[in-house]
Amino acid sequence: MLEIIKKLLSGLEKTKKDILGKLNNVFKSFGSIDDDLFDELEFVLISCDLGVYVTQDLINSLKIEAKEKKIREPEALLSLLKSKLKPMLDDPLHTDIFQSNEKKKIILVIGVNGVGKTTSVAKIANIYKKRGFKPIIAAADTFRAAAIEQLQIWADRAGVKMIRQNEGADPSSVIFDAIMHMKKHNDDVLICDTAGRLHNKKNLMNELKKIYMTIEKNSSDTQVYTLLVIDASTGQNGVSQAKLFKEAANADGIILTKLDGTAKGGIVFPISYEINIPVKFVGVGEQIDDFEVFDADEFVDAMFNDNMTGDINDQKRIQ
Repeated sequence: MLEIIKKLLSGLEKTKKDILGKLNNVFKSFGSIDDDLFDELEFVLISCDLGVYVTQDLINSLKIEAKEKKIREPEALLSLLKSKLKPMLDDPLHTDIFQSNEKKKIILVIGVNGVGKTTSVAKIANIYKKRGFKPIIAAADTFRAAAIEQLQIWADRAGVKMIRQNEGADPSSVIFDAIMHMKKHNDDVLICDTAGRLHNKKNLMNELKKIYMTIEKNSSDTQVYTLLVIDASTGQNGVSQAKLFKEAANADGIILTKLDGTAKGGIVFPISYEINIPVKFVGVGEQIDDFEVFDADEFVDAMFNDNMTGDINDQKRIQ
């Protein structure tokens, strides 16, 4: 757990500096809580990629609770804000894709090209392997040049088997082969890379429909999850992508990548709260292990708690 918190702290450093710095400036600029403070706070939250919808709900809630609790000091709003943000990231269905049961699991990873989709496939497999599962990977993105070779490199790093065909092959055919392998070798989890395109939602829908039909026909007792990869550095464009993909495909969760290279980590809130797709994984670096299962409490603490580094150092001394 300590290692996960350290990675989040490091990966969210730019986001934390941006949000916490701006919030502290607001609170220090006002001697009391009034409408002008809330107007400034609203501007800051929107500028930190929380979006208009999320921000307005937060501001309204903060105004009500600050009045009810008779909060006078502006700095006290920070802890109140944190308490409001954590529930926004909850998974309403509490879906546990690591649940250990008799059913096999198939995870379809979707998203536009360049968001870290292919590497995320191998990183998910790596996490499953560390948790005692037996994962395999299917290279079903057969259209992008060198996608199969790239995934093979990452599959080797994770130490997992990859099922592949030639470039240009039918993605459903690749997944069929992978399902047959899973049955024959009693694998637990099949994680599938898919074509990264959204310029035509009809094509995406048709391709996914064919894949789902292949799964249903050949492995009807399997639990199927669809995870959408979003590049955190794209900010509000990532939110727009999530909206479009939700229209085209029913995503069960979000993989938020490249958090370590951006100050736009705030987009996790409109994606989870406004679009209602829970974040399942976050990428905080380029290595195979720089990929974590998402935890709302840890994420918000890493973004807003300026004392966490000291807390970690204290824990290290105790150990």
